[in-house]
Amino acid sequence: MSRTFDVPHFFRSPIISVIKHARRITDPRKRDLSPSTLNFGSVCFKIARHLGFCFGVENAIEIAYQALDENPDKRIFLLSEMIHNPHVNNDLQKRGVQFISKTSGEQLIPFEKLNKDDIVIIPAFGTTVEIENALNERNISPHKYDTTCPFVEKVWKKSEEIGRRDYTVVIHGKRDHEETRATFSHANSEAHVIVILNIAEAEDLAKMIRGEISEKFFYKRFENCYSNGFNPQFHLSRIGVVNQTTMLANETETIADILHQAIISRYGKENSRDHFIDTKDTLCYATKENQDATLALIEDGADFTIIVGGYNSSNTSHLVELCEAHMPTYFIRDANELVSSKQIRHLDIHTKKLMDTINWLPKKKDGNTIEIILTAGASCPDILLDEVIRKIISWFPHSLPVKQAISEYENIRQP
Repeated sequence: MSRTFDVPHFFRSPIISVIKHARRITDPRKRDLSPSTLNFGSVCFKIARHLGFCFGVENAIEIAYQALDENPDKRIFLLSEMIHNPHVNNDLQKRGVQFISKTSGEQLIPFEKLNKDDIVIIPAFGTTVEIENALNERNISPHKYDTTCPFVEKVWKKSEEIGRRDYTVVIHGKRDHEETRATFSHANSEAHVIVILNIAEAEDLAKMIRGEISEKFFYKRFENCYSNGFNPQFHLSRIGVVNQTTMLANETETIADILHQAIISRYGKENSRDHFIDTKDTLCYATKENQDATLALIEDGADFTIIVGGYNSSNTSHLVELCEAHMPTYFIRDANELVSSKQIRHLDIHTKKLMDTINWLPKKKDGNTIEIILTAGASCPDILLDEVIRKIISWFPHSLPVKQAISEYENIRQP
């Protein structure tokens, strides 16, 4: 049986949590990616088989609230946002937790203001070796309340392992993301490291491996993305690829294939094992499950998609990226962005700006049902999805009651 976590009840929900529980019972091996359907008559929601809080996020939330319960008289700090969801972070701040840094790394509270009696929580993204050392110097244990996702730690261990074997670590990720900064730091303790963002950058790195571009071009193309003393002629001769766990898993696999082919081209297939190491076992299963479930939603089809999550959430933005290629897609933070049945406020992931779309909710004729795909990022509480559902069905006066719509899931009990 998979581990369960003590997540505060106010993040749970009487709709989505019930559906998740029912699907776990009917599909314990997680083989069925078909969406769960909530049909209210006028409007039907197709809900992703996998969505919302993942293992790492629930683990982080449990530890953070445990720290609050166990230290009522102490100052409690988080190195930065614990996860990329404003509702969770705001609740922790209301309970007195102070953030030491912004997600960008900009310091808000100098380490000099901390003392040995303070509690410091490491966020789910992990932190750098340098910050761990800074805390240790002040006699503050960085691991007493360490919420680092186990799958992030798995990437660190793999990076350090291949570094000790004289391979360079190639990270598929966003250079300024907290997780990638942490992975870069841990990998760099044993190896040279370079970060690439996407397939286009992988293609250029492959050209460098094959000797098709100059070092001058390389240093300009990947400025601030490689470790000190990085020599592309030497350090790209033996490589392994790991990823920021929130990136598109199939993109990481494509990037690894591109670089592997470049290695084969340069050194020959018979010698490639000495120059390229397989690291596919570092992919986060939860990220892959959410992305696969989203692809199943797309295949099932709908009039449009609503995706709920923090606007700075990397894994959520990738779900948006998948859906918007196939249908109108609205990335919202919570139900407050549903201004009315005529207007929705949502984030454009390309410009990073909020925009308003008018007449977003289609009108169906002859009693046809509006079909809505609904999913969420890995750091989104179930209750936020409930609020989206309730708000939308409130605009359809003849909708079925929630209790009736979810009855088939409520009737499923643990055998």
